[in-house]
Amino acid sequence: MNIKAALAIGMVFVGCCSNVVFLELLVKEDPGAGNLATFLQFLFIAAGGFCTVGKFGTAKRHIPFKKYLLLVGFFWTSSVANNYAFDFNISMPLHMIFRAGSLMANMAMGVWILKKQYPVLKYLAIFMISAGIAICTIQSSGEVKAPRETHEDAAEEEKLKFIDWLWWCLGIGILTFALFISARMGIFQESLYSKFGKHPWEALYYAHLLPLVIWLPTAPNLISHIKLAMDTPLVDFLGFSLPRQVLWLILYVLTQGLCISAVYVLTTECASLVVTLTVTLRKFVSLIFSILYFRNPFTFGHWIGTLLVFIGTMIFTELLQKFVYLFIPKDKKKVQ
Repeated sequence: MNIKAALAIGMVFVGCCSNVVFLELLVKEDPGAGNLATFLQFLFIAAGGFCTVGKFGTAKRHIPFKKYLLLVGFFWTSSVANNYAFDFNISMPLHMIFRAGSLMANMAMGVWILKKQYPVLKYLAIFMISAGIAICTIQSSGEVKAPRETHEDAAEEEKLKFIDWLWWCLGIGILTFALFISARMGIFQESLYSKFGKHPWEALYYAHLLPLVIWLPTAPNLISHIKLAMDTPLVDFLGFSLPRQVLWLILYVLTQGLCISAVYVLTTECASLVVTLTVTLRKFVSLIFSILYFRNPFTFGHWIGTLLVFIGTMIFTELLQKFVYLFIPKDKKKVQ
């Protein structure tokens, strides 16, 4: 492994893991801040892409503009839906575990739309992932509570708990919707790349640039969360005094840019096995850190569900098989 690849792996863990931490800090203080964070992320990546990929508007596109409009529709919808889920009593660990079900959604879409057939082992992996997500979801359903004060009246408190649970169910529905929209986007991207060639930087640029117009109707929501961010206590950072929420927003946007760039470099420098392993381990590290640092509720059932999700992911991507193969002596490999 060369220095560039090793550095990219390090940056994936630093950038992506810290990005999740800053997002959780944001939504802990303001559950609706995810939408603002995503808008700023889109703006940051689009601005950088305009200078590098777009060459200040002079670069020629490899993929037709109409195709990008459809891609943007999928991307923006899934991004916003995932962020709005935090408004519905969804915890960060459950959010991360649920999004790990993207393989399941992609497989379902592949069977339905592309009429694909998969080996039995992959169906087993998807069953494990689905079971893991179901276990974690059921475990979390008993711990649902919105950030509010407990009501003194027992009957009123039970009523409020039921309302919290209904909001949580709606949040699960939103996450499920986002999961399948993201899977449909993946299939659409696959068809675009097979027809027009692979141009990931260009796709990344336009996927963040074009939705900026779609954000206009949400301007009142964005402004309200900006005001909330500006009203948070001041903190000192590198000699500057900034509202705490504003600092988290800045750090979130910067680490998101680092995360995306590092993953792209990794795909160009390493085999798919290394990329998949790095991303999977990164998600697991983020999950563990979220549980320990933010003291999120995580029962024995959650651990069982999480293990099923990650083992199922490794089986689906053939990581387990490839790891075993790595430790087989060379002379035996030749016989096989």
